[in-house]
Amino acid sequence: MNGRPLLSRSGSFRADKLGQSVVQLVGSLCFALFVLGVLSFTFIAPTFHPDDPLLHPSSFLTSTSPATFHSDDSVLRTGEDFLNASSTDEDTFISSAATGDCDDEGGPVDCKNPEVYHVMMHAAIETFRNSHFYRFGKPVPGAGDGRSCDMAWRFRPKDAKRVAFYKDYRRFELARGPYCIYSVVKIGDYHTGVNARKKKNKLKGDSSADAWDAAGDLVPKKSEKTLIVPAVGDAVSDTLPVVESEGKFGAGKYLIYTGGGDRCKSMNHYLWSFLCALGEAQYLNRTLVMDLSICLNSMYTSTNQDEEGKDFRFYFDFEHLRDSASVLDESQFWKDWFLWEKTDQLGLHLVENFEVTPMKLAEVKDALIMRKLGAVEPDNYWYRVCEGETESAIQRPWHLVRKSRRLMDIVSGIALRMNWDFHAVHVVRGEKARNAELWPNLARDTSPEALLSTLSDKIDDGRHLYIATNEPDTSFFDPLKDKYTVHFLDDFKDLWGENSEWYMETQSLNNGIPVEFDGYMRVEIDTEVFLRGKKQIETFNDLTSDCKDGINTCHMDS
Repeated sequence: MNGRPLLSRSGSFRADKLGQSVVQLVGSLCFALFVLGVLSFTFIAPTFHPDDPLLHPSSFLTSTSPATFHSDDSVLRTGEDFLNASSTDEDTFISSAATGDCDDEGGPVDCKNPEVYHVMMHAAIETFRNSHFYRFGKPVPGAGDGRSCDMAWRFRPKDAKRVAFYKDYRRFELARGPYCIYSVVKIGDYHTGVNARKKKNKLKGDSSADAWDAAGDLVPKKSEKTLIVPAVGDAVSDTLPVVESEGKFGAGKYLIYTGGGDRCKSMNHYLWSFLCALGEAQYLNRTLVMDLSICLNSMYTSTNQDEEGKDFRFYFDFEHLRDSASVLDESQFWKDWFLWEKTDQLGLHLVENFEVTPMKLAEVKDALIMRKLGAVEPDNYWYRVCEGETESAIQRPWHLVRKSRRLMDIVSGIALRMNWDFHAVHVVRGEKARNAELWPNLARDTSPEALLSTLSDKIDDGRHLYIATNEPDTSFFDPLKDKYTVHFLDDFKDLWGENSEWYMETQSLNNGIPVEFDGYMRVEIDTEVFLRGKKQIETFNDLTSDCKDGINTCHMDS
């Protein structure tokens, strides 16, 4: 009787002891797993690079068609898909390629073959390491020899300071070896793959198709919230807008500026006045009738004389302006006006005093308001309309005026040839360097010796250095070539030469007459390339203590 309780207590003691051991074992195991997880995170975290939140594929690359689990051969993979492809996917492509007939290793290349696409994409990613790739187009046949394919892609420079997409298309020369193993022999220069250049095609009434705005950006549907950024490299469609029917023209409200002393002034003066007129048109909810013919000031011409007959579209992005604001070409407008004026009884309200403010014209019912400015300067400048009390009502829409996309394409080509890895310095000389009375130190501070001394503390030896300058003789900077790889605008003149896209497109725009690459175009490109340098060194901020507008004006430069 006395032994049984003792045995029961002993068995209970051993069970409790065993339970404590199990708990301790489980706790030790959990702690070990926790330590292992911490160590794993410690090693993985430094090597993890998240996606660029600005240009996440979900906002730019996703298809608008309904989701499906079925394979879709019409959709090509992006660079991220290729780099993260599993071994199963790679084996599938290799095995499918190996089943083809590869007896003729020198036969034509099938650009539609997925293996060809992967080889081309991989070669582009490996070659252009300073670019983030966001979209690859479908390869298409290149030259007629069957040994090349053209492919386009969207990218963004890794260290870009400006938010923008760029587009390139190049020709790939390929070779095919045993077992259908493809290799890229050569990648052509910037924009050589012309067959891959996507032509803009807007289909009216097709609400299901993707729409592209004037900058070549994907426009989200109303239900989507997508970050839209400028794009460079798409086909330009800057045809003149027209009023499609009599009824629409007669129902429209228009504003036109005529006369004035703004003709042939500097381009800054022209834009200041033009944007005043555009701002008034928007305030009055009217269509601005604009003259696309520009007089280029002598400071930008090779003849040193004012030159008429320049097209607005040579210098600015008319497609973006046309699609973002209500504008009409003046010559087309007058044709329609004289055609429908009598039948529609269109009214004209004439204003000959710039002191008549836009606010006083808000209730005008006539179809056309014409501001006619006289011959006495400066009271006949267009921008006088926006002065005084009007200043608080009219906002100049600067966002509507962009540089010509054809010129921006040249900027992209220059930056690409330097692999987007360069520094830039702006060296102002010319008349200012010769005027010691207003700029006493400029000539000395921008000499090659002074530049070498100043730049040595800012730019490492051997770097690519782009010099944006108005110095006509670039050999003046030859001493810098011993320390840097120096580039000037004229080093890239083939981008606007007789065989370039720019030359052919502007010639077509100009009724078959070749367009001169003038001084203002040079200024636009020099400025944009300079702004894309990783370091940007200015003349009057970094190279000299002289004031930009002459002695004792530094307080005005800010």
